Amino acid sequence: MNLQEVRKKVNQLLQDYQHYERRVEEEKKLLETSKEDAHAYEQSQSLVQRVAQSLQQKAHEKVASVVSRCLEAVYEEEGYGFEIEFERKRGKTEANLSFTKGGEKMDPLEETAGGVVEVAAFALRLACLVLSKPKRRLFLALDEPFRMVSEEYQPRLRELIETLAEELELQLFIITHDKDLVMGKVIRLT
Repeated sequence: MNLQEVRKKVNQLLQDYQHYERRVEEEKKLLETSKEDAHAYEQSQSLVQRVAQSLQQKAHEKVASVVSRCLEAVYEEEGYGFEIEFERKRGKTEANLSFTKGGEKMDPLEETAGGVVEVAAFALRLACLVLSKPKRRLFLALDEPFRMVSEEYQPRLRELIETLAEELELQLFIITHDKDLVMGKVIRLT
């Protein structure tokens, strides 16, 4: 290899070195920007999670109060309550619904009788309607919503429905075979 070839090779190596040196500096800047972005993302995510938890708590308070009120009105001696627990699973928030009785949690679908689930389902529909934005006309059409409610609880259920209808200016269209729940304007089909 002659001197000119050596110089050419050295110049090429020097250019390569300078090129890689610039790339390293660019990559360092990108890394720093990425770290800043990651930090900002973590802060944003933390803020969103705090807001979500606050909204979940408010939703729980409002929905649980409506459902618990209905359960307490009908099943006064049993001491039923209602809770919603929010849990993060697989990157999403799940809502677990449960009844309480005597301070103990119960699975709504396994440990209840006397129509408790039906009263809670009615109350959940009512809560959704009452809490909806923008405000809507409060009207519920229900087909045999209380068919599983024991006869002994029907007078309290009737009182609850009348009270809610008056307080909330709620209109109900209920299809029922239960004579104890017949109230208001009645249309009989034979």
